[in-house]
Amino acid sequence: MLQTIVLGVHVFVALALIGLVLLQRGKGADAGTGFGAGASGTVFGSRGSANFLSRATAVLATVFFITSLGLAYLATEQTVPESLLERTGVSPTAPAVEPLPELPQDSGELPPLPEEPADGATDESN
Repeated sequence: MLQTIVLGVHVFVALALIGLVLLQRGKGADAGTGFGAGASGTVFGSRGSANFLSRATAVLATVFFITSLGLAYLATEQTVPESLLERTGVSPTAPAVEPLPELPQDSGELPPLPEEPADGATDESN
């Protein structure tokens, strides 16, 4: 249950982090604003947006790392069954083994060899 909650927060923070990174402008984008090509007034002010977005990115990155460590900890604390029988809850029982029939005692004599065909035919089915 706790692992599901942490995983949900982790995915949400990851998507928000991707969105914040894509919203930020690169450092090379400031060169065009000197000649009036860029929008110098934004919702957060000309310098405020960079500060707000960078701080929000840092906070989300910290939460992302904490949830990553939390998921790793929860994964190591989870007990894993060693066999398929333990997963299903079936107790392993040994099957009943029937005794082998008794074999006749060896008299020490070799069995007779099979006789050769009388017509002299050979097996040429190679």
